Amino acid sequence: MFLAGVIPGILGGGMMMGLAYYLAVRYDFPREEAFSLRMLWEKFRAASWALMLPVIILGGIFGGIVTATEGAGLAVVAALFIGFVVYRELTLQHLYKCMVRASVQTAAVMLLVAASALLGLYLTEARLPQQMAQAILGLTDSPVVVLMLLNLLFLVLGMFLHGAAAIILVVPMVLPLVHQFGIDPIHFGLIVTLNLAIGQQTPPVASVLATSCAIAKIDIWTTTRANLPFIGVLVALLMLVTYVPSVSLGLVNWVYGS
Repeated sequence: MFLAGVIPGILGGGMMMGLAYYLAVRYDFPREEAFSLRMLWEKFRAASWALMLPVIILGGIFGGIVTATEGAGLAVVAALFIGFVVYRELTLQHLYKCMVRASVQTAAVMLLVAASALLGLYLTEARLPQQMAQAILGLTDSPVVVLMLLNLLFLVLGMFLHGAAAIILVVPMVLPLVHQFGIDPIHFGLIVTLNLAIGQQTPPVASVLATSCAIAKIDIWTTTRANLPFIGVLVALLMLVTYVPSVSLGLVNWVYGS
């Protein structure tokens, strides 16, 4: 799954950068300073210790040393060490303020997650995901149409459910359908991931968007209007990944020789 996401991730990042550049030029956004390789090197040197955090997290996870949750905890310990000992800019007062601010922001997001969990419980009791999966199976026997309907299903669910809840509720229900139509499970996994990633920044739940807005202290609906072009880019990427399997499976097949 990780390898399958590398090329789509690079494509998505490039498309986002292109859109950001277009918007910056169109609306004449201010520039802080001119770009130069010397400045880039100086910033890189200054941030080199902080840039070790992704290395610690990903290296620990893919090295089989820690789980994802343990990796996050390890990164927190490393960040405290870097802040207190290496940079010497972090103080107990700063740490206290960060903890209070993080608690408030987490509480706001967890209220949305809790409501999403309740909705997920209701959907489970009502067996709506199962009914929708059966409805898809009864509508068509075309893999192209099935993939489109599955995209719509996960996009809608991602708007109202937290990602983990949507995966637990729906993926086991549609996997037999995926196997029946000969869709590669890794390909399908990446499709689900992209759908839920889009849903997590699309109200009303939008836990990722809510977290960003809580940090920036910006209204979520105002942010959503500005975010629509970027959501459009992600939807275009989703269609590319959905209907051109080699985008996600090419690197996997090359590495594993299948």
